[in-house]
Amino acid sequence: MHGIRASALRTLPALAAALLIAGCASTPQASRELDAEAKQFTSHPNASTVYIYRDDFGGPFVEDSVLYVNGRLIGATLPKTFFRLNLRPGNQVLNGMGVDSGRLAISTRPGEIYFVSLKVLGDQSHFEVVSPERGRKTLAACCALLENWAPGQRPLLR
Repeated sequence: MHGIRASALRTLPALAAALLIAGCASTPQASRELDAEAKQFTSHPNASTVYIYRDDFGGPFVEDSVLYVNGRLIGATLPKTFFRLNLRPGNQVLNGMGVDSGRLAISTRPGEIYFVSLKVLGDQSHFEVVSPERGRKTLAACCALLENWAPGQRPLLR
């Protein structure tokens, strides 16, 4: 009986660490159905559709970046993930927050789809508008859709 308790006590720290990591998950992954729907790349006639994706692998210390669009908190990005946003047409400002302050301003039109590649290198977010062909191909091959954060949800600050 004493050996079982000692064994359980030795595994307790590992279990606590696993629960802590799971509890800190930044942004939930969307369902397979929503992911498949987003990868149909449909647009809405009265909105601009913007895909923001990370196709990087991340390093030994995976860098996340909290994403804002027009001052609205969207969620935390991770390697091999993307967000799909339907926005009012016009001027858009994408920026990272937390460890970085990368930023991109773009102008969008109704009914059009835009693809933005996001690379997090060191402590900076680097945004780049890419062609629709490149964006579609990359997303289909690499990335999983993330859900947008709910209003009032806040990032975990390290």
